[in-house]
Amino acid sequence: MQTVTLPCGERVPAFGMGTWHFGDDARTRQQEIATLRLGLDLGARLIDTAEMYGGGRAEEIVGEAIRDRRDEVFLVSKVLPSHATRHGTKAACERSLRFLKTDRIDLYLLHWHESVPVLETIAGFKDLQREGKIRHFGVSNLDLDEMKEWWTTPGGDQAQTNQLLYNLVRRGIEWDLLPWLREHKIPVMAYSPIEQAQLVADKRLIGFARHHGMTTAQAALGWLLSKKDVIVIPKTSNPERLKENFGALEHPLSKAQIAELEELFPAPKEPKGLEML
Repeated sequence: MQTVTLPCGERVPAFGMGTWHFGDDARTRQQEIATLRLGLDLGARLIDTAEMYGGGRAEEIVGEAIRDRRDEVFLVSKVLPSHATRHGTKAACERSLRFLKTDRIDLYLLHWHESVPVLETIAGFKDLQREGKIRHFGVSNLDLDEMKEWWTTPGGDQAQTNQLLYNLVRRGIEWDLLPWLREHKIPVMAYSPIEQAQLVADKRLIGFARHHGMTTAQAALGWLLSKKDVIVIPKTSNPERLKENFGALEHPLSKAQIAELEELFPAPKEPKGLEML
């Protein structure tokens, strides 16, 4: 498995599994659990979830999937900004731990920033670290100004990632945020790497994939996986689609293929606000 190194020095899988919308339909629960367990078998041992997803139901599904395999998994979850006070963060984490049926979260993220002072949230994260309930912390959906504020707040320089919307048609972070993150050696965790499956039907990507003997999903994921400081977390509850996605690791893109994709899907020519879903 290809890996990405976090600022703390720990290496984590570059390919993980997202769980957004897991738990939304009780009829697909067993399939979602089975797909996560298949991912573990294939080596995709980073799982991303959040208290927001299904009001805890996604975390419950993850907990069931990793029930007898906890030590194999690098587990990521997120706290809602409305819960991100010092005491609220602790309470939210403890709820997540109950849903996940585990004693620790490997990486705990602020889902996005609203009005709670950064110092409060970091204090909550540090409390949880001291208690052994989380191992590392980081952020999600923070733009450049928010990231600078976080970084200059005491303890904020321990952030291990910024989870962001990033894919071939969402390259806005390359203008200023991504260079800043790279300067500070903070990897990106790219959510919606296939643009919620919309890239699968993109005519430009269909032509590229057909020419190079891969699927559109593999091409989109391969472009992100070519970047050594990006973790991808595609979400699927379909075992066959998971296997297809995983195939992006088996056939890395060449420099020429990367250049071709970047011509088809050009980088931004001017700054734009942070995009998020």
